Parts: sequence; C-alpha cells; structure tokens
Amino acid sequence: MRYPSTLFLGGMLACSLTLCAISQALAYELYSDDSRHLNADMIAVFGMFNSRKNYDGTSGGSTWREGLIKYGLSGDQSLAGNGTAYGAFALLSSATWGDGDPAGNTLGTERTTKIEDAYLGWRSGDLFPALGEDGVDISGGRQVVKVGRGFLINDDGPNLGKGPASGTLNRGGGFYLGARHAFDRTAVLRLGGQDGLHGSVLWLKSDNRAQAETELAAGTLDYTAAAGTLGLTWVHGMGVTDQWANDLQKQRDGMNTYSLHGEGNAGVKNASFAFEYAWQDKDAGPEKAWYGEASYTFADVIWAPKLTYRYTRYSQKWDPLFTGLSTGYGTWFQGEVASNYAGPFNSNTRVQHVGLKATPLENLTLGALYFDFETVRKSNALNLDARELDVYAEWAVNPHLIITPLIGLYKPKQDSTTGGNQAVGNGTNLYSQVTVAVPF
Repeated sequence: MRYPSTLFLGGMLACSLTLCAISQALAYELYSDDSRHLNADMIAVFGMFNSRKNYDGTSGGSTWREGLIKYGLSGDQSLAGNGTAYGAFALLSSATWGDGDPAGNTLGTERTTKIEDAYLGWRSGDLFPALGEDGVDISGGRQVVKVGRGFLINDDGPNLGKGPASGTLNRGGGFYLGARHAFDRTAVLRLGGQDGLHGSVLWLKSDNRAQAETELAAGTLDYTAAAGTLGLTWVHGMGVTDQWANDLQKQRDGMNTYSLHGEGNAGVKNASFAFEYAWQDKDAGPEKAWYGEASYTFADVIWAPKLTYRYTRYSQKWDPLFTGLSTGYGTWFQGEVASNYAGPFNSNTRVQHVGLKATPLENLTLGALYFDFETVRKSNALNLDARELDVYAEWAVNPHLIITPLIGLYKPKQDSTTGGNQAVGNGTNLYSQVTVAVPF
C-alpha cells in the first residue's frame, strides 16, 4: 500500500478515504495568529497481514504485523507582504513483527527511528500577479516530491527489510505500509500555481539503497483548464551508487525519460480520464510504458458507484524509477499481492484493470479491484501471468480512526517449478489484511 505523499507537481490529486486521511493527517494547533501558525503533527498506522502462499521459494505462508508512528512539527510565517515561509520537521518510527512478508523482503525483526521530514520553503503570495497567487514556490530539504500522478516519480520507496542482500538494504520495517517516503535531499521550484500554464524544475537525491541512491533532475510543463490538465515531463538521471545498483538501475546514469500525460473530465459530467505515454532513452536501448484510464460515477444511483477501466503496458526492461502509491489502490502498485510480493513489478507486463467502488455511507467506502497480468516477453524471464481480485472497505469511524480490511485472491498461471514464483503450486492464494490509521 505505502501511504502517500502530500506534495505533488503538475497534476491533480484524487485519493480514497483512507489515503486522504493519512496524507492530510490532522494537526494539533499549538499556536496561531494572523501571521504565523505552529502545528504538532502525528499519525500512527498498524497493520496485520496473512498470505497462504509465499514468493521467496519457501513453502507454507506468512503472518506478520507492521506499524509506524510519524510525529513532528510544521508551521508557516507570513513575511509582511513578502510571501510566506513554511517548513516541517518529523521523526518516524517503524517496525515489522512475525514471519515477515511472503516475498522475503522483511524477516519480522526490523525496527528503527529516523528523521523523515526536514524542509523549508517560501511561497510568493501576491508578489507576482502575472503568476497568480503563490505563483512562485521554492522548497528544499528532506521531503516527499511527487510529479503528476506518480507514474514516474511518486516518492522514495520501497522500504525493504533484512531479507534481500544480507540486510544491507534494510530501512527498518513497514514494507507494505511504506513507512518512509521522503527523498534525502531536494530542491524544488514551482512556477505558475495550479491553473493555466504552470511548471516546475527539481533536483532529487535518494538515500535509499534499494534505489541505488539515485540522483536526478526533472522538469514539468503543464496547462490546466476546466476540462483537465495536459503536460510534459522530463527526467534526467545524474548518477547512482554502483555498489547498490542492479543492472537496470546502472542505466539511470545519463538516462533521459520523457512523458506526455493528461487527466480530467474532458467536459463530461461525472467522468474522468487519464493517460500517460513515457519513453526512456538509455544505453541499452529505448523502453516504453503507457496507460489509458476511464472512470464514470453513476451519481444518480444508490451509493453513487464508480466504475473504472485501465490498460497499462510496460516494456521488457522499463525502469519504473520512483513510482508508488498515488491516487488509491492500484496506482501504481497494481494488485495487492502482485505488486507487493508476487510480481510483476511495473516492467515486462500488460495489465488490464477493472475497479468498482461505492459509498453506502458518508464515512464508508466499499470497493473491488480486478487485475489481469500478462508477461510481455517470457524468454529469460519469470512467467508472471496471473489474475487477482481484491475487495476492501474503508471505514472512517471518526476523524481519528480509520479501519481498512482487505481480502485478495491471487491466481498465477505458473508456480515456482514451472517458470513462475509462487511456492508451491499455482493454486489460488488467499491474502488478507486489516490496517488501522490513527491521525491526531
């Protein structure tokens, strides 16, 4: 799942009940007047998980627990007509207990507390009328940065534990919850606000060994009108740490990624559309990834059900960069079992997705997600053809308690003895979880 970020560039954010509550965790106001605010921010998330099958070569299943607490301060200060300064500082404690996850990313003994957020910024207010309110926004430090819908850059995940690489990639637990998201060092300039013509330039440096401590620069140029947003993104790789890089990540040094993206309702009431077409220019040859999505909300029907269809294709050696949980379940971790444990992991696959969710109560959302995975090229690669169905509920008991149970049924075509990776047998895996979020 990986709880999401709050800062995004060049796009519009739509999220589920649980994701919104987590990303916009309630703050306790310590001090406030006409020119300054100081808040105490805290959120705790706990999850219990069970998978009847494993994907690390071991038989049996896995039962484990994950938890995190993020706590810190945030605030802003008006600068007497010269814009507003803002910033935040937060620590994050995380842990995993039990067997660890079924892909062996965690062993159940991970624990740590580290700085998560530490950034400062400045917004221009009305200083530059031609650019709109807050038409200049500059920030830097340790923070989450998201570009568009997160197809290329969403946050600095994943959060591996002690399982892979003899524990040298360990970030301290919370693999599924995605405890840590912030890039270690950032510099971000946004121009033009969120409407009309607007854009951004940014520099990011990861301290995540699972991401080979990648350094990159990026730029966006978007135009937003009532019907939606259309834009361009460019990402340039500036280097990786070879000690931690796999063959795919070593290509990031000097790699250019370009994309054309759009989202909005195109003037159709109750509808939403989105697409992105991206290509990578790197030494090993070009790679491509794209998706198209359409949704419609039946606003006049009981519970206002929303139906979504999406097709996604990733070429054989596509580098997913810093994609992550973006606008809800299935973006861009498609399938709770597939995306987190079994694969495919956003390369060498075609994915068809159908989603349905409804809101029987203002504080209760019910949903079902179906995925069909087809491996693009099966030679010299795992055959990860599979189907998955996830059903879930999101219940906001009150502003300080959100409970989300989920059940997944994952059916691979092959197992670990016939070219797949499910151990043992290709029968349907029953996966279950319940997460509890407590924002303060």
